[in-house]
Amino acid sequence: MSKHFLSVEGLQKVYPAADGKVNPPVFENIHFGIEKGEFVCIIGHSGCGKTTILNVLAGLEEASSGVVIMDNKEVRGPSLDRGVVFQSHALMPWMSVLGNVAFAAKSKWPDWSKAKIDEHCTQYLEMVGLGHAIHKKPAELSGGMKQRVGIARAFAIQPKMLLLDEPFGALDALTRGTIQDELLKIVQATNQTVFMITHDVDEAILLADKVILMSNGPLAKIAEIVEITMPRTRTRAEIHHDPQFYRIRNHLVDFLVNRSKGYAGSDAALLHDARHPPVVRPGLVAEEAAPSEPSRPILKQVVNQ
Repeated sequence: MSKHFLSVEGLQKVYPAADGKVNPPVFENIHFGIEKGEFVCIIGHSGCGKTTILNVLAGLEEASSGVVIMDNKEVRGPSLDRGVVFQSHALMPWMSVLGNVAFAAKSKWPDWSKAKIDEHCTQYLEMVGLGHAIHKKPAELSGGMKQRVGIARAFAIQPKMLLLDEPFGALDALTRGTIQDELLKIVQATNQTVFMITHDVDEAILLADKVILMSNGPLAKIAEIVEITMPRTRTRAEIHHDPQFYRIRNHLVDFLVNRSKGYAGSDAALLHDARHPPVVRPGLVAEEAAPSEPSRPILKQVVNQ
């Protein structure tokens, strides 16, 4: 049995070259685990294979080697156990907002009556602030509202895991912030397990329990797993008042701007254990160690090999 709710073991992806030659793997030897109820973000430069990893978790793409185990079952193809929200809203334009969400729910519970399906879906649309728009068509909605429908649809099937492929990337800052707040509320209310791709460092710090940092591709690897040690009750309005925020943010930005590019030839890469990527806690400093926990190693940057 897997020791994690979701385990990724030895994942590799190679795309065939047009001239028949063998391309180097986009990523290789990817190992990580996600616990039930955990929110994990993955960050890395374009070309490191983030979306491919998410598609493998969703069962939409096959890895060249390796395996994904979720809830002690191997992932083989798509399943309603995994809800996906893409970068584009992917709504059916001829259906209403409620109809788009109900279509997914009906697939999960084909024996439910229309009244029960509609009641169930309306609940999730209200959670994302769209209770007033359930009879509108996608063409009548703003970009942010369309993405909210996609989020409600994913939550409505009550998946064991939610996969988010940079769902807020095309939204303006104010709309993005509003939906982040709504997503946090729903995740906390449902104890949903989430894997999310983002390029936004601040978004990752706000939402995630852990942030996976990918080195540059090809031959991309998990360079580090950063634990967000700030209180889980953090909010977008208050997060920047916590001194840990800036230590974590500086660490993530430094990796993306400086260390990710030279990772392949660095000492860290030579010492890297792919099966146990280093776990770091850059938000903590030595003087913050609690007196009641003298044995707990809390350093400015703690690395667990």
